[in-house]
This record gives sequence, C-alpha cells and structure tokens, in this order.
Amino acid sequence: MESLNTQRRSNVRWVMVGMLFFATTINYIDRQVIGLLKPYIQGDLGWSELDYGHIVTAFQIAYAIGMLALGKFIDRIGLRKGYVLSVSVWSIGAILHSLMNSVLGFSGARAILGFGEAGNFPSAVKTIAEWFPKKARALATGIFNSGSTIGAIIAPIIVVAITLKWGWRAAFLVTGALGLIWAVAWLLVYRPPEKHRHVNKAELDYINSDKEEEVRQPAVAWKELFRHRQTYAILVSRFLTDWVWWFFLFWAPDFLAKTQGVDLKATVLPLVVIYIMADLGGITGGYVSSRFLAKGRSADFARKTTILIFALLALPLNAIPHIHNLWLVVFLIGMATSTHQAWASNIYTIVSDVYPKQLVASMTGISSVGGAIGGALASSFVGLVLNVTGSYTAIFMIASCMYLLAWLTLKLFVPVKQIQF
Repeated sequence: MESLNTQRRSNVRWVMVGMLFFATTINYIDRQVIGLLKPYIQGDLGWSELDYGHIVTAFQIAYAIGMLALGKFIDRIGLRKGYVLSVSVWSIGAILHSLMNSVLGFSGARAILGFGEAGNFPSAVKTIAEWFPKKARALATGIFNSGSTIGAIIAPIIVVAITLKWGWRAAFLVTGALGLIWAVAWLLVYRPPEKHRHVNKAELDYINSDKEEEVRQPAVAWKELFRHRQTYAILVSRFLTDWVWWFFLFWAPDFLAKTQGVDLKATVLPLVVIYIMADLGGITGGYVSSRFLAKGRSADFARKTTILIFALLALPLNAIPHIHNLWLVVFLIGMATSTHQAWASNIYTIVSDVYPKQLVASMTGISSVGGAIGGALASSFVGLVLNVTGSYTAIFMIASCMYLLAWLTLKLFVPVKQIQF
C-alpha cells in the first residue's frame, strides 16, 4: 500500500509560483523607480522630456536585445542558472543608477537593467510549463504575473519613503539589492520536478497528467520558429500592446502631477489603486480563461474570448485627457492596466499552448521583442509629442484601441493548438 505521503499530492509547484511572483515583483519595482522619481531627478539634473524619452528608449532597446538572447540562453543552460544570471544582471544595473549624473550614464544603467530584466518572463513562463499541466497554466501565470502589479503597488510606497528620508540615489540602491537576495533563494529552492526531493509521486503525476495530449517532438532549431505565422502574429500583438503598459509605468506619475496637480507624496495612493486594479485584472484574466476550459470550451475560445472581454475595457482611455476629476481618471487608467494584465496572463499562456515546452522560453523571448521594440519607439514618440505639444490627448487616443487590434491579430492568425514542427 502506498504511504499517505505518496497518496496525497504535495504542492511544491505553488512554491515555485511564489518564487516567480516575488521575482516579478522585484522586476517591476526596479523598472518603475525612475518613473516615480522623474520629477525629482529632472529638477536635479535638468532633463528635458526628450532626454527622459531617450533614457526610457535605452531600456527598451536593451530589453529587446535581451529577449532575443536570453530566451535561447535559458532554454540551453536551464532555469536554475539562467534565471539567477538574469536577476543578478538587472540588480546590478538598478544599483548603478545611484551613481549616475548624466543622460548618457542613466541610459547605460537603464540598458543593463533592461537586458537583465528581459530574462524574467521567459524564465517564469518556462517554469510554469515545466511545473503545471496545460489546464492549470493560465491561473498559475496570472498569479505570478500579478507580481508585476504588486511591484508597481509597492514601489511608490517604498521609493517615496526612501527618497524623502535619504534622497533619490538611495532609492535605486536599496531596491536594486532586493534581486540579489532573491537570486540566493532561487539557488536554494529550485530543482526540476523530476529531481526535486519534495515532489512526491502524486504531484509528479499531476504535473505530467496531460503529457499524452502534447505532441512529442524532436529538438527544434530556434530559426524554425520563424517558419510559422503564429510567431509573427504573436510578436505583432505584443508590439501593439506592450508599450501601453510601459507608458503608464513610466509616465503615469508625471501625468497625474501635471494634469491633476498632485505631488510626489500625493501620487502614492492613486498609483496604488491603479495597480491594485491591474493586479485583479491579471488574476481575473487567468481565472476567466481557466473557467472557460473547465466548462469544456477549447483553449482557442477561452484565451481569445477573455482577451476580447478585457480589450473593450480599455476603450474609454481616449476620454482621460478631458477629465478633471482625479479619481475618475484613476479608475479609467486602472481599467486599462487591468486590461493589460489580463491580456498578459493569456498571451503568455497562448505561447505555452502553441509551442512545445523546450521552445517556450525562446518563443516568449522572441514575442517580447515585439513588445520591447514597440515600447522603444513609443517612448521616444511620447517624449517628442510632450516636448512639442505638452498634451497627452493623442497618446491616450492611440492607446485606447491597441488591445482590440491585438485581439483581431490573434483571432485571424493564431489558432491556439500546439504547432507540429
């Protein structure tokens, strides 16, 4: 007779989700610091709007390069070493901000940060594919991806507190050190499911429960991904949408300060509300998709219908520049950030649905290049528009329809079923 330990399923996979959640939280704290401190640093160092746009663009370009390089790298050397290297690089980049005085110096530090941070989502999505059967991936992805909004919620609180007490340089130093602590914990905790000493037979059987449904495929060359239209369509959909999230991350504090008259301390609560809504959107997006599957709908229907539902919530964005009530503006921005996180939960899951496990990190990296390129172009464009017009109207108008365009791209070109290579 099997022991009680082997009959009852262990839950090590949720420990892994917790680790992914904390890594993603730190990832977003580190990238958001500069947006929160823009008014302080701009006044101290004399940046123009265009200078700031170029600094943000440096991050995005390096992020795109990192996505191309690190997805394949992580697939090759494995999650244990690959994830640690990624987190260590971005943490060092974050700390370096505290030493910089020029636009060029900040651009260099942002580039190091961006390159390292590019490894987070390929690593996390690959971990989910490794530790969960297909039917449970959307919810697990939604939970770890909620770390991005938790990071965005925590960042204003800790960054403002550190800045007011010790100055803006200390904020970069303290937040940058968090990733190095996480890297040590990952080395201690992570092993593949088959080699993890705390995974019992029942949990391993659950993890592998849909293996017979997956098409077993031989090793595939990275370039083979580009023979399939799904690769291009997913990349384009990320190009259309990711920049909207970056825009809110890097410009929302400045927008609220200039249009609603709130100072650094007063932006904390509005930003917390915005990113709590985003967090709920990410988890809800994963839950809704999983519920569709539980009711017998196809993965294609579940992922795309969920994306469409949330895309409609972003349409009121175009009205924001004409509204002079702070909390109505906060609510509408929160609806848009929740849309993005619901979108993210499902697009990452689509990647794990469509591509075999050994290519998930590579494809996540490639698709994220589209988002990073869109973000890089948009950052310079936003800086230029603000420099010339001083108005956010055109930016919000364009942002409002991006998720519907992305949904249409997926609807037309990405059947959600595993590709046979």
